[in-house]
Amino acid sequence: MRSILLTLLCLSVGLASAADKKSGGIKSVEAKIEPAEAKPGQTVTFKLTVTLENGYYTYPLVQPEAAAANLVNTITFPKPAVLVFVGEADDPVDPKKKAELMQGIEELHYYTGTLTYERRAVVNPKAKPGEVKIALEKFLLNVCDKDNCFPAKKLAPEATFKVLEGSQPVDKKWAEAVEKALSGK
Repeated sequence: MRSILLTLLCLSVGLASAADKKSGGIKSVEAKIEPAEAKPGQTVTFKLTVTLENGYYTYPLVQPEAAAANLVNTITFPKPAVLVFVGEADDPVDPKKKAELMQGIEELHYYTGTLTYERRAVVNPKAKPGEVKIALEKFLLNVCDKDNCFPAKKLAPEATFKVLEGSQPVDKKWAEAVEKALSGK
């Protein structure tokens, strides 16, 4: 009986490990916009949440050192349409840090578990009411385990969003950026 249980345990660990390898260490990737409903002119936040399998890690969009500049993820946001993306994307909070002295890196940032990238956007002041899907043009996600890094996964997550009736003035902080983006300058 004991040997049967041990065999089943080994088999289940092997299957879990195989599942991790097949998924590339990614449990899920979810995009959402908060609030999920907004009026033209209102500022919203696009949130991209990544959940990794145990034993895997990924990177920020920007590393603190030039020597680690290629150890990043890349997000390409859509061109101005219903949403006008403003400012820079924010990396998840509280990165883990380690040195990779063989690569000349004193402080490499990385994340495990669940992490969320964010970027603000303004609802186009001329947007028509209704539900729309907002898809990232590209999301290159680099995932590694303790032994190696896998080829970047090219993903295009999307979020559903509803433009409400009415409007409100664009926040002064973003007004110039929105005007410039919509004029094509």
